[in-house]
Amino acid sequence: MSLFLSTYVNKVDKKGRVSVPAQFRTVLVNERFPGIIAYPSFVHDCVEACGISRIERLSESIDNLDPFSEQRDAFATSILGGSLQIAFDSEGRISLPESLIEVAALKEQAVFVGKGATFEIWEPKRFDAYSEKARTLAKQERAVLRLSPKTGGPS
Repeated sequence: MSLFLSTYVNKVDKKGRVSVPAQFRTVLVNERFPGIIAYPSFVHDCVEACGISRIERLSESIDNLDPFSEQRDAFATSILGGSLQIAFDSEGRISLPESLIEVAALKEQAVFVGKGATFEIWEPKRFDAYSEKARTLAKQERAVLRLSPKTGGPS
């Protein structure tokens, strides 16, 4: 499984176009949809994004809930109904709709933050503030993180 890793800052033009980092596009190259799936984050004031296969997995998880439950409806509405398929242009850029630009308060730059199976798009100052808090928390809670047992292959 390819992962979204690292942090990149890219320019957002006046039309809301921003280049997705080449390393992120490499992760998405084998997806059936040539672009990203983006939606407002449930955790932060940013945009969360991934490939179509990740959204399909989330949809399957939602389908496993009671089909008439409020929980299933809330997740389907918020995740699936709030997701946008945004295709790459010939230069590897995406055009973010105004609704997502507002969610993340993007202006001239966007920070792309790899988070494994997903990535986030942040306004730079907001991300700097969050990153500092996250690093402090990670240092405090470092004892709870353990490597999963190895399942074959080299160390």
